[in-house]
Amino acid sequence: MQAFYSKFLGGRSGSIELLILAALIFALFPAALDIFRLNLVGKYLTYAFAAVSLVMVWGYGGVLSLGQGVFFGLGGYCMAMFLKLEASDPVSTAHQTTPGIPDFMDWNQVTHLPFFWVPFHSLTFALIAVVVVPAAFAYLVGVTMFKRRVGGVYFSIITQAIAAILTILVVGQQGWTGGINGITDLKTMHGWNINTNSAKYILYYVNGALLIAAIMICRYVLSSKLGRLLLAMRDREDRVRFSGYDVANFKIFVFCLGAVVSAIGGAMFTLQVGFMSPSFIGIVPSIEMVIFAAIGGRVSLVGAVYGTLLVNYGKTAFSESFPSLWLLLMGALFIGVVMFFPNGLAGLYGTYVKNRIGRLGAISGRKPANQQV
Repeated sequence: MQAFYSKFLGGRSGSIELLILAALIFALFPAALDIFRLNLVGKYLTYAFAAVSLVMVWGYGGVLSLGQGVFFGLGGYCMAMFLKLEASDPVSTAHQTTPGIPDFMDWNQVTHLPFFWVPFHSLTFALIAVVVVPAAFAYLVGVTMFKRRVGGVYFSIITQAIAAILTILVVGQQGWTGGINGITDLKTMHGWNINTNSAKYILYYVNGALLIAAIMICRYVLSSKLGRLLLAMRDREDRVRFSGYDVANFKIFVFCLGAVVSAIGGAMFTLQVGFMSPSFIGIVPSIEMVIFAAIGGRVSLVGAVYGTLLVNYGKTAFSESFPSLWLLLMGALFIGVVMFFPNGLAGLYGTYVKNRIGRLGAISGRKPANQQV
């Protein structure tokens, strides 16, 4: 039990933090919110996967990726391709020029299904692709960059350029990808209507469970020898290299792990929202994901979730109440957190809550001077 606490939950303190987060996700939010707002929170939690991945890649690996939206989008598109093919059966598309293909392909005069779409008729293949495709792409980028010791601001700029290039590619290949509109009108998964209220509840809970599992897996990695090496690499990369370790392999691993975690969030986004578009791949969403992690605390996995919820709730509330000012208000929120709480919400919690609880525990544990031992 002690090993479980230390490796998967981050010790007793970490288990309490995770338990509070689980209580919010699985008990408080479903009880307090209607289905529309709960589905909105579910969408926010899909973004939290990307924020958690950035804590691993940036906070512990020391590698700032400004293209994390690429992996979020790849996971979302892999799931969307399966759902779109199911919605494009020959019966429902009999009115098209070429029945049995997605509607946007028919509009663009594509007469047969592209070869890379064909395997996505299988849900099993789609689920495997959600993990394998982003991991393979991250591995390719990682080997290309890290083996040549490209890092720091240069790596950040390159990942940002990759996000821009992939967005242009997806938009440009409209007949194969749906273009700027993306893949829309997703209705069923193996005949199960994902747009009903009951389905939205189920998908919300599945999303929450996967997020908690992702945090636990990341904590397991950080509690291992690899996690200690990641911290050493982040702070003193040259010393780790001189000790005989291949730093590039560690960076490649954590970059691929972050890609997979982010891609799972993208797949759940597609299921809960019902579409996927290139607007979630580009530079702007990738930078927003960095903001989620920074506000939550770049070295706190649970804090990244809270940062994501706070920023997205602020976006929604500000845009509803102050349509012409909400961007300024969001900027003020970000600047305020960075100026006054440089370690994010997790740093605020550690300074004003966790330390006080520890001091109170220490005081209560003392024995009075006249007490007999």
